[in-house]
Amino acid sequence: MPERPVMICRWRGALGAVVVSLGMLAGCTGPSDDPVRLRVVASSELADMRPLLADLRKDTGVQLDVDYRGTVDASDAIAEGNHDRFDLAWLSSDHYLELRLRGRKPSAPLPLSTTIMTSPVVVGVTPDIAGKLTAHGPDVTWAQIADLAASGEFRFAMGDPRHSGSGLAALVGVATAAAETGRALRPEDVRCDRLSGFWTGHKGLSDNAADAEREFVASPDGLNGLITYESALLTLNANGKLKQPLRLIYPTDGIVLADYPMLLLNDRQRAAYDKVVAWLRGEETQRRIMNDTSRRPVNPAVGRTDRLTRSIGNALFYPDDINVIVKLQNNFRAPGNTDPTRRYVVFVLDYSGSMRGLRIEALRAAFAELTGASGSSFVRFYQGERFTVLRFAGTVLEQREFTVGSEQDLAALRDMLATEKFGDSTAIWSAVDAGYEAGAKVQAERPGTQVAVVLMTDGLNNAGIGADEFLAGQRRRGPVGPLFPIRFGDADATELSTVAGQTPGGRMIDATTGSSLANAFKETRGCF
Repeated sequence: MPERPVMICRWRGALGAVVVSLGMLAGCTGPSDDPVRLRVVASSELADMRPLLADLRKDTGVQLDVDYRGTVDASDAIAEGNHDRFDLAWLSSDHYLELRLRGRKPSAPLPLSTTIMTSPVVVGVTPDIAGKLTAHGPDVTWAQIADLAASGEFRFAMGDPRHSGSGLAALVGVATAAAETGRALRPEDVRCDRLSGFWTGHKGLSDNAADAEREFVASPDGLNGLITYESALLTLNANGKLKQPLRLIYPTDGIVLADYPMLLLNDRQRAAYDKVVAWLRGEETQRRIMNDTSRRPVNPAVGRTDRLTRSIGNALFYPDDINVIVKLQNNFRAPGNTDPTRRYVVFVLDYSGSMRGLRIEALRAAFAELTGASGSSFVRFYQGERFTVLRFAGTVLEQREFTVGSEQDLAALRDMLATEKFGDSTAIWSAVDAGYEAGAKVQAERPGTQVAVVLMTDGLNNAGIGADEFLAGQRRRGPVGPLFPIRFGDADATELSTVAGQTPGGRMIDATTGSSLANAFKETRGCF
C-alpha cells in the first residue's frame, strides 16, 4: 500500500487546528469481515463516488451508508440538531454550516473537518456564447455574464441556492462581484437590482447540481449554459452526452471553491473516521478520484492531469454573516415563481433649461450604462423589463413606456433622451403627479405590481402644483409606491427629502455630494 500523507484536520472554535499524524493512525487500518458501518449525509453530487466505496470497505473495514442531499439541506439538518442519525457528513463545503452553527444560541463549534478534494464553481457555456463573452479578450467577468443574461442571450441552469451548494456558491460569487467592494459580502451589499438581470437568464428548475446537469442535457436547444462544479463540466464534456463540448469560463472577478470536507458528527466513531479520511487522501485514491471524477487532488504527491492545471484565479471571501446568506436566498428568483416584470419604475426627468450642457450629458451617460451602451453592467435594463420615461419642464414634454425586447428598444430610449428640446420653467410636483398616475394605471392593469417613481431634478419648483398639493393628491389616490428623488444641481434637498419620506419606503438620493448621477440611478432600481 502506498505511503499515506499527513492529513490536516481542523477544529473550528476554541480548539484551534488539529494535525492528525501518521502515528495516530498506526494500527487503525485494515479490512474486517465484520465492517464498521457509518451513516453519512453527503452532498448529492458525491453520488459519483459510489464506485470507490466498495474498495474503501475492502481496504479499511469501514462501510459508508450514504444519504445524498443538497448541501444546504444537509447543512440545515445538521445545524438544527437533526444529525444524531449520522456519524459523518461529506459536503461540498462547510462554510454555510459554520455560519449556521455560529448563529445558534449558544453557538456550536464546527465538527472535526478534513478536506478530501477541491473543485471550483464555474460557468460552462456553448461555443457561441463563449465567443460572445471572449470577443474582447480571454478574461471574462461575472458582469459580462450577467449582461448577456439580461439581454436574453444567455440561458442557464444551476442548482437552487436554497438547497444546492453549487447554486449558493455561484450566488455568492456573482453577488460579491456585483457589490464591487473587494471584501466579503455584508448585508447592505446585497442588492436585488444588481442581480435582477442575471436572474432573467436562469431557466432551470433544479434543486441540486446533479439535477441541473440532467436538465441541461435534456434541453440542448433551450439552454446554452450550466453553472456548476468544474468537475461536473469536465466529466460532462468527456462522456459524450453533448452535441458539442462546453467551454469553461472562470470569472476573473471571483470564484468560490468547493473543498469537499469530511466531518465527524459522532465522536465515538473517531477511529473509523481517521481510517476513512486517510484512505481517501492516500495517493492511489486521490489519483483515482482525479481520473474518475475530475476533482482536484489535495495530496501534493499526486500531479494534476492537463485539464486540471488551470489556475482558478481569484478565490472569493465567503461571507462571515449568516444574514448575508439569508438575504441572498430570499432575493433569489426561481424561474416560474417570480415574475421580474412585477417591478415597474417611472422615471421623471427634468428637461428645464438649466439642464443644458454638462448636466444633461451626465443624465445621458447614466442611462447609457442602464441600457448597456457603455459596456457590461450588473444594473442594465433586462429582457422583459417595462418602465416609463417622462420628460418635463413647465409641463410634461414627452411620456413613453418601454418594454425591453431588443437592442432597438434601448436605442429608442437613448434617442428620446438625446433630444435638445428643453423648457423654461420647472413643474416638479405636477410631473411627479403625472408619474404616479402612470404607475397607478400599471397597477390597475396588473394587480400586485410594485411601482416606484424616480425623480431627477436640478432646480426648484416654480410652476404647476406645489409639494403640499401633490401630497394631498397622493392621500386621495392611496399608496402607489415609493418616491426616490435624485437631487442634482441646485434642487431643494429639504423639500425633496420631506416629500419622499411621506411615500412608503421613499427617500432622497443626493447626487451632489459624493454619489455620481449614474450611481444614484442604480440605487433607485433596488428592492422596493
